[in-house]
Amino acid sequence: MPDHILAFDQGTTSSRAIVFDHSGSVVSVAQKEFRQIFPQPGWVEHDAQEILSTQMGVAMEVLTKAGLGAGDVAAIGITNQRETTVVWDRTTGEPVYHAIVWQDRRTAGYCDELRSKGKDIMIREKTGLILDAYFSATKIKWVLDNVPDAMDKARKGQLAFGTVDSWLVWNLTAGQSHVTDVSNASRTMLFNIHSGEWDNELLELFAIPREVLPEVRSSSEIYGHTKQLLASSPVPIAGIAGDQQSALFGQMCTRPGMVKNTYGTGCFMLMHTGSNPVSSTHNLLTTVAWRINGKTEYALEGSVFIAGAVVQWLRDGLGIIRQASDVEKLARDVPSSEGVFVVPAFAGLGAPHWNQHARGTIVGLTRGSTKSHIARAALNSIAYQTYDVLKAMEADSGISIKELRVDGGATANDLLMQFQSDILNVKVVRPKIIETTALGAAYLAGLAVGFWKGIDDIRQQWQPDKVFIPDMPEEDRQLMLSGWNRAVRAAKAWAE
Repeated sequence: MPDHILAFDQGTTSSRAIVFDHSGSVVSVAQKEFRQIFPQPGWVEHDAQEILSTQMGVAMEVLTKAGLGAGDVAAIGITNQRETTVVWDRTTGEPVYHAIVWQDRRTAGYCDELRSKGKDIMIREKTGLILDAYFSATKIKWVLDNVPDAMDKARKGQLAFGTVDSWLVWNLTAGQSHVTDVSNASRTMLFNIHSGEWDNELLELFAIPREVLPEVRSSSEIYGHTKQLLASSPVPIAGIAGDQQSALFGQMCTRPGMVKNTYGTGCFMLMHTGSNPVSSTHNLLTTVAWRINGKTEYALEGSVFIAGAVVQWLRDGLGIIRQASDVEKLARDVPSSEGVFVVPAFAGLGAPHWNQHARGTIVGLTRGSTKSHIARAALNSIAYQTYDVLKAMEADSGISIKELRVDGGATANDLLMQFQSDILNVKVVRPKIIETTALGAAYLAGLAVGFWKGIDDIRQQWQPDKVFIPDMPEEDRQLMLSGWNRAVRAAKAWAE
């Protein structure tokens, strides 16, 4: 058998490809950013063709870097930004509209309308999700309602909907496989997480023809073989999981009560809850973690919409840093944020607040406040939002969380990780391989083709790199948390 796995990590701001070897170590990485399109305030789009071309480009680049060919790849695993919605023509393969990104708020008003009719309760019971513009269903509806002839074509079976994983697999297999996995399906607001199928009542509610939907498969099986990329030697596409579920698997949080937090564009905390979905009474989401060998496992999830994106805003919006990695140095220029709080509700507030109308605020400014204080407060906001989610998770699960496994780009920032440990008052563990999102997809693909024998085989590969231990006086912690809570109330008040 070939001795490498190729993982596609298709994210919100960049496409990445990573080659892993049998020990789960990174052999090579390639990454390319792509355009973020903002047609109106609150609207966020991507060009689906650009997603495809950057993903194919980095796949070829990463193999070249590693000195490998198609014959050296045992399987491809795909992990993707979730909820982002692509609708394309089955005949031409062309998208009928730009991909509508998970951050997009254009359907918030329609969600309010449905809520006023009491539809949120039924949606919650079936899907485990909170009725919100974040998920795919209202985005699909918008495309079908606003693109000329789209609804007519959809009913005739001429259009296909997919989250980004489906769009990639469709293109990799030259249109032969229109599939998704359960973890991505569970984020559409159309999938019944109890029956494990697309739900007729939900399809009717959103007026979405069943003909557009992909087939739902497990997270670890062969979905098809590459036809165009690596055409010299067809490679099985054998693992799919939404980015957060993939990171949960890559962190080997495979037992109930284990928790990970991924620091990407947003922040996503997931707790493995076993083979039964746990209903949340604290505004968290109940989601499918994965299905392997016919067994479905579930997770509780709290989503923070803006995490790493607040650092991008410091760079692109305010211009106070030249590159994202400069933020730690700037923030270290001051001992604390000195009473300044940033609430980065640029796309509303996620869990546990779910206020889609809240907007970003900076409070506590004085004449002495500098860009260093704002940078420090922006970093702190990532940790505070994580605190809010973790407390909700403890309340829902009845489990007191003692350890948080972390991954994603921002975990390289020791200042943030120490503050995170301090504010949570729990130990924060950064693993040796922080590419856990891509690693999860690689593991799922490798399991499907026998590259790894089983989960126990993989579990031994997970190793900590650095452990952050809380070191903040309780009085300071409480003072900071109370300041954060006031700042969040201010952001909500602004929206009223």
